[in-house]
Amino acid sequence: MKKIIVAVPLENEGKRRLEAVCPQNEYVYTSAATVTAADVADADAVIGNIPADVIKCAGGLEWFQSQMAGVDPYLKEGVISEKTVITNVTGAFGLAISEHMVGCVFELYKKLHLYRDNQNVSLWKDMGEVKQIEGQTVLTVGLGNIGGCFAKKMKALGAYTIAVKRRMSEKPDYIDELYLSDMLDSVLPRADIVALCMPDTPQTRGMFSADRISEMKNGSVLINIGRGSAVDTQALADALESGKLYGAALDVFEKEPLPSDHRLWKIPNAVITPHISGFFHLRKTYENIIDICIRNYENYVYGRPFFNVIDRETGYCR
Repeated sequence: MKKIIVAVPLENEGKRRLEAVCPQNEYVYTSAATVTAADVADADAVIGNIPADVIKCAGGLEWFQSQMAGVDPYLKEGVISEKTVITNVTGAFGLAISEHMVGCVFELYKKLHLYRDNQNVSLWKDMGEVKQIEGQTVLTVGLGNIGGCFAKKMKALGAYTIAVKRRMSEKPDYIDELYLSDMLDSVLPRADIVALCMPDTPQTRGMFSADRISEMKNGSVLINIGRGSAVDTQALADALESGKLYGAALDVFEKEPLPSDHRLWKIPNAVITPHISGFFHLRKTYENIIDICIRNYENYVYGRPFFNVIDRETGYCR
């Protein structure tokens, strides 16, 4: 009999599906807020995210299934044993986050955020010229599930799509040009819209420094839904305030929550959301996450290969 800690929020039907895989196992339903070191001390598997300082108490952990795509807190030394298999839910968030990103493009290009600001002060005012999406060049940095879903939607809207990624693969039909990441600087000045869809890794931290932001096309837009560590926030704020960039849509930040006194809050062409583009806000995302967790639990029980195994060196799925 195995002890399974379940911290992902399961409804009754989800619990029934999970326990049906192996009725004889012990199931402890908990949450990140309530789980204790004693709960996990003798756990064989953890499904769902719990605090890193708690999960490291699970000395004999065989498998950890994250309910998120990013697993960087769990890859730090001393948190989870090298013997433990770590998997994530890559593939669950593409629909929700890519739609959020497209919404942000429309918001910035059509100045909807400015009209909302005017509405809040009962101001009837024409905010002037707007931009069209059709014919714009969109650069997606990171072409996983989320980046791919976004690029596909932008292609359908008539954009010209470029992508850079870590490893070369066959070019999808919705991508017009595909390059490896070392070509970023050569294609960046061509992009009207730059979308960052990368996890937090040593290679992505500080990727969009002041120098790289200065390489961006004048009047372009930056969207970041990956990790805040990829962008120099102060340099981005400078570029927005100077008019170098037309706008930015940011769902992630170097420090979260974004401090209330940060100047980004006051910059009109910055669209700020509190890291909500994914998570469980879309019902389909929740269903996708539960499906992946249960499928991987079946693999765990029956000794089959896991889906979405994390490579500890890169932080990406293998």
